[in-house]
Amino acid sequence: MQPVTIGPAQEAERDWAAHLMSGSDPWVTLRRGFEDCKKACTDESCLLFIARLEGQPCGFILLHPRGVAGSPYIRSVAVAAGYRDRGIGRLLVEFAENLFRDKARFIFLCVSSFNTKARALYERLGYAAAGELVDYVIDGASEILMSKRLVPR
Repeated sequence: MQPVTIGPAQEAERDWAAHLMSGSDPWVTLRRGFEDCKKACTDESCLLFIARLEGQPCGFILLHPRGVAGSPYIRSVAVAAGYRDRGIGRLLVEFAENLFRDKARFIFLCVSSFNTKARALYERLGYAAAGELVDYVIDGASEILMSKRLVPR
């Protein structure tokens, strides 16, 4: 198997990312439809990177370079269903960390309280809860703000 490559999204891949995002959890549970997801994936203040395996898109990461108190924020991560449990999510998060490692002291993300698998991944990667936003997007669920200290190379 060829290695996964990660690079900037091509214009057509923005719709692909929005479809992936709007068709999977946590965005389904958070009631984020395609138009909301497309708006996020085309936001000019954000950076969208696509993971590709054998030339085919298999996941993405959406980053806001100064999203939390001037620090980078991982706005969204998704891996297509047929590619999950292969370490692609981990690669995308590590890509983001390395992108900002020499520019920022911390990196942040939010994870929904019901998204226990994603939270476990982030904790394995060294992220720690920094706060909880109760009923932030939908009633009955919290968004957990997590952070990680980035150690310069």
